[in-house]
Amino acid sequence: MDTNRILVELHAERDRIDQAISAIEAVNSTGRRRVGRPPKATRKVPRRGRMSAAARRKMSRLLKQRWAQGKMKPKAKAA
Repeated sequence: MDTNRILVELHAERDRIDQAISAIEAVNSTGRRRVGRPPKATRKVPRRGRMSAAARRKMSRLLKQRWAQGKMKPKAKAA
């Protein structure tokens, strides 16, 4: 049995256990909060595309330089 298959089975078992715990807690409903991993629905999605202020300044300088060199000037349409 390879390790990837074992990991997949363990993850599936963990998910089943988490669902069982959630179901029992819902029935019990003592108001106590669960300690540990948050459920999948409440996990924050990692945000991408963040650029630092220094990186923005550098990009701005580079783009201005390209405009000055004429590399980004719009091309005339052939009529």
